[in-house]
Amino acid sequence: MQNSGEDGVDITVVVPVLNEEQSVALLYQELLSVLGATGQVFELLFVDDGSTDGTYAVLERLHQQDARVKVIRFRRNFGKSAALAAGFEAAAGEVVFTMDGDLQDSPAEIPRFLAQLAEGYDLVSGWKYPRHDPLGKTLPSRLFNWTVAMTTGVKLHDFNCGFKAYRREVVKEIRLYGELHRYTPILAYQRGFRVTEIKVAHRPRKYGRSKYGFRRFARGFFDLLTVLFLGAYTWRPLHMFGWAGIGAFSLGFLINLYLAILWFTGRGPIGNRPLLTLGVLLMTVGMQFFSIGLLAEMITHGQAGQQASYSVRNRLGE
Repeated sequence: MQNSGEDGVDITVVVPVLNEEQSVALLYQELLSVLGATGQVFELLFVDDGSTDGTYAVLERLHQQDARVKVIRFRRNFGKSAALAAGFEAAAGEVVFTMDGDLQDSPAEIPRFLAQLAEGYDLVSGWKYPRHDPLGKTLPSRLFNWTVAMTTGVKLHDFNCGFKAYRREVVKEIRLYGELHRYTPILAYQRGFRVTEIKVAHRPRKYGRSKYGFRRFARGFFDLLTVLFLGAYTWRPLHMFGWAGIGAFSLGFLINLYLAILWFTGRGPIGNRPLLTLGVLLMTVGMQFFSIGLLAEMITHGQAGQQASYSVRNRLGE
């Protein structure tokens, strides 16, 4: 059994919900049965992400019946990343689970997640297999997962699966905003945490409808660029802007050198050539990239004393 977190809580289950009035009570009963069998102290933390149906009323009743049910209610819909961030901040457990509130994730898988954490992993991500979703949802998801795995080096099959288990230190170190919730394994991996994946049962949706559309995949690729930048260049921005600056400046310099040779050898005027404008523009852009990189380095240097750029696994002798 792992060490307990705050208030002696071993496990926190964070469940973001949006218009899941028919599902939350059933999910509560399933979680109660599975977690009760573990013999560990647990809490269930539901984050109501601006539901417009009776979801909050159901959650309020569950809280009145069981003090282990805790509820955070947003004033409006802020998105899954915000819901998870609020849940992570409030979580007291030494192990934090996240799962969707639509009953497609099976709480019966929780002991298997705990077994993987016991082997030394810091984050265990679910892989919905087989997946019970329409083809229009699974095909773009496969392309997305393949692209993310290839570009980040984190070899998972299902980054979009919301069923995950984290050690407490992971959720306290990673920061979520925008649409970064699907990239928590990458954010954790970049901080040096051990990440793995297990196949989990995926059940067909019984109530409500999916909250995700095709646009989320387009947003996901933009967020992927954000994650790649944060992982590689957060603490060394000049390395990115510097290479871009070198490339632009060098190309502009070569163009202008070529034109200068033409002028000195008497091969005609160069002042009316568009190539001259391009060369000057590229050199200017290159110097601007350098300037942006240096300014970013100054900002990073100022923040380095406030936010650590490393992650400590443990300490001895303190």
